[in-house]
Amino acid sequence: MTQNPVRLGLIGTGRIGQVHAANIASDPETTLSWIADPFVSGAESVASRHGGRVTDDPEELLSSGEIDAVLVASPTPTHVDLIARSVELGLPVLCEKPIDLDIDRVDALRPRIAAAGVPVALGFNRRFDPAFASVRERVAAGEIGPLEQLTIVSRDPAAPPAAYVAVSGGIFRDMTIHDFDMARFFLPDIVEVHATGSTTFDPGAREHGDFDTAVTTLRAASGAVVTIVNSRHSAVGYDQRLEAFGARGSLQVANAPTSLVSLSTAEAVEAKPPYQDFFLERYAHAYAAELRAFVSLVHGRASSSPSFDDGRAALVLADAATRSAREGVAVAIDLS
Repeated sequence: MTQNPVRLGLIGTGRIGQVHAANIASDPETTLSWIADPFVSGAESVASRHGGRVTDDPEELLSSGEIDAVLVASPTPTHVDLIARSVELGLPVLCEKPIDLDIDRVDALRPRIAAAGVPVALGFNRRFDPAFASVRERVAAGEIGPLEQLTIVSRDPAAPPAAYVAVSGGIFRDMTIHDFDMARFFLPDIVEVHATGSTTFDPGAREHGDFDTAVTTLRAASGAVVTIVNSRHSAVGYDQRLEAFGARGSLQVANAPTSLVSLSTAEAVEAKPPYQDFFLERYAHAYAAELRAFVSLVHGRASSSPSFDDGRAALVLADAATRSAREGVAVAIDLS
């Protein structure tokens, strides 16, 4: 039986909100019904391209009776209250990461989510990247034997503005949190975190007491080890690689190039173009797949959407890494 398109309310029309709006408008299973942003001109601009009613008040969107689910792409400090209000109204939510920068606020919301029984998904889009998902499936199928080592390299093309660093929660909560979720995608039972960080090039990180360079080691209950390498800059473009290693072999994900064309001459052999330079380009397919998984969740079908508890777990690991890097200690983890 054909189901009606899910009527979505989008809260937040910044960079990532605009990506979600375009995906909602292009997916036959969804329609963009309402758009909310306190900077209403942004909402009006999105509506002019993709449709939907506009408001500067999220409550008007949530209580309109004209949406079936909510996509929260607003600033992090708004997430907890918007999730709480959405589930109170029985509206499933897909919320961008992180849930909040304060684990106490997340933990206070947790029992309310469980009691409501309303689906809440977190925007860890990298789980839906075709290459990463394929490696995870092949590891689970035993192709390389039990996973012994997982290496994740994640480097941004350039450091963010100092004003952003000031409110970001730091590199581990803002950037590495995606890698923590990827680690748990393969090895959910992380029991220890050890991190080190330094500030080698970014004045904004130095000004606000953050790191621009970090390496984190996670240990799983099985004994498998995850190594996460981060930097806030990369001269070669957006550096996103992964290797899964076991006794029978390894599986690798390479960087995505801007072109498959290479040049060979007397001066150079197989000279290749640069890597893709922006996360929206690198993970375009992942964002679309993330939306499809959320639609399945809304319809009560099987879904691979990361859960509220997945979002909480990533923040717990980020907090532990922050403490580890500042105090020089390994931090034991309990994700229960």
